[in-house]
Amino acid sequence: MRFNRLAVLVSIVLILSLTGCASTPDQGTPGDPWESYNRGMFKFNDTLDKAVMVPVAKGYRFIMPQPVNNGVSNFFDNIEDLPSALNNLLQFKLDKVGSDLSRFGINTTIGILGFMDVATNMGFRETKEDFGQTLGYWGMGTGPYVVLPLFGPRNVRDTAGLVVDWYTDPIYWALRNNKHWAWGLRVLKFIDASEGLLSAGNILEAAALDPYAFQRDAYMQYRLNEVYDGNPPDIYEDDLFLDDPIPEDSDTPKPEDSK
Repeated sequence: MRFNRLAVLVSIVLILSLTGCASTPDQGTPGDPWESYNRGMFKFNDTLDKAVMVPVAKGYRFIMPQPVNNGVSNFFDNIEDLPSALNNLLQFKLDKVGSDLSRFGINTTIGILGFMDVATNMGFRETKEDFGQTLGYWGMGTGPYVVLPLFGPRNVRDTAGLVVDWYTDPIYWALRNNKHWAWGLRVLKFIDASEGLLSAGNILEAAALDPYAFQRDAYMQYRLNEVYDGNPPDIYEDDLFLDDPIPEDSDTPKPEDSK
């Protein structure tokens, strides 16, 4: 299968790249030992984004009526409620499992395949849990920060989670026998996400003297908040890159204790 070959190829290239970087780590920011590689990949992604994705996203915004644009975003958000329910189940957040499944059921039916977000107005809040968050919930450290080709900022834990997220994506299972439709939907999803980030890219350039460091720190803070459901312990505030700074005998709550 072409998808499996591509996934294996990307994984091999990534592993070889990180292995090479790990053999000669930079003595720079703690938690970012592959900074030289990361800055190079950040520059590559940024160049590709400005040359290809920004024009495509602007063209998509121009030709797509806003109600239709919103509907497409809602459609993909609705699909993501299913893997979110799975990850909430793996974290034993049973109330959120029920919320995710209720959202999917309501928006798929009343919301016409998810093009309208009816569930939010009915009080069912989206949670959007992924496998990287699940690994963090069970105590796995972030590992070093890494910038992936096309996928952008990640850490080692979220990179591992990304593989699981790919294979638990409903698009993969629903269209595994129709690769053209599956890849078409993935491309549309990527373009839709890029269109939603147009303003964020302008803010990044305007606000940061060092866009790479700004994006890195913002990503690590964002993922920390995601793992702790927006309520990380104070001990993390001074160092976002510590794998597991909470001693075993500490009274500070672990992620599983703060849910």
